[in-house]
Amino acid sequence: MSASSPQPVGVPFFKGHGTQNDFVIVPDPDGTLEIGPAAVAALCDRRAGIGGDGLLRVVRSAADPAAAGQADRAEWFMDYRNSDGSIAEMCGNGVRVFARYLVEAGLAEPGEFAVATRAGVRTVRVAEDAGDGTPGEVTVDMGRARLPGPDGVEVAVGARRWPALNVNMGNPHAVAFVDSLDHAGDLLSAPLTSPEGAYPEGVNVEFVVDRGPRHVAMRVYERGSGETRSCGTGTCAVAVAAIRRDGADPAVTGEPATYTVDVPGGRLVITEHPDGRIEKTGPAVIVAAGEIDARWWAELERGSDG
Repeated sequence: MSASSPQPVGVPFFKGHGTQNDFVIVPDPDGTLEIGPAAVAALCDRRAGIGGDGLLRVVRSAADPAAAGQADRAEWFMDYRNSDGSIAEMCGNGVRVFARYLVEAGLAEPGEFAVATRAGVRTVRVAEDAGDGTPGEVTVDMGRARLPGPDGVEVAVGARRWPALNVNMGNPHAVAFVDSLDHAGDLLSAPLTSPEGAYPEGVNVEFVVDRGPRHVAMRVYERGSGETRSCGTGTCAVAVAAIRRDGADPAVTGEPATYTVDVPGGRLVITEHPDGRIEKTGPAVIVAAGEIDARWWAELERGSDG
């Protein structure tokens, strides 16, 4: 390449996390990038790539067929992929980080706005930054939980087995209450669930212990990612399970139920309202910005084509 030849242009990226559930963020407002599963996995690789639990592609809803039907309600679509490149319907921490990015990029104002996801439109509320510059917390309306059954779901690790509650937050969860979080094992591979066929598309599995009144702690195995430091939809599923276990269902009591959920990466506060809406509040920060090397990106695109 001669000195006068134009240099290839890299692809901008950002890195962010919500309670240490971390994401590679790729702005693609007009939907011109093709990021296949192999490219996502390469970008999320913690040794050979940028590293993350997943990838957030930032695209206008009208520019992506997966979200075009939501464009009249939400300008921006969170195209979320797990770290192995698979598509996930929803990511609760991801949508908070996505909202934080929109505000910091000047694409949305602090306050309340809508974000399109594969699980439907989600309303987010980004608080103003504190006087010392600390980013304001982000609250997400996570929609309503479904308890689709089947009854009798169990989770197993080694010789231990526990009953689990099947909770769907736009993606599937199996929530098991245990005596010690150590009983979850190393979570290097997916815990076993039964009956066979209960989760045909895989499942996120949460192991939960009590810390105090309306206060629990959890570990999670996320399908497509392995154990993560936090899982936003998982904390909601855990709160729903704890609320049902404790006889505090807001639809029955008529009162909101708020639970604190500790994850390895921090703390989230979950509130279920009498109408079934679930709100999740916690921190979300952007920690870095950079440019993906143009030649490496071209190799990823070629790999995706192949």
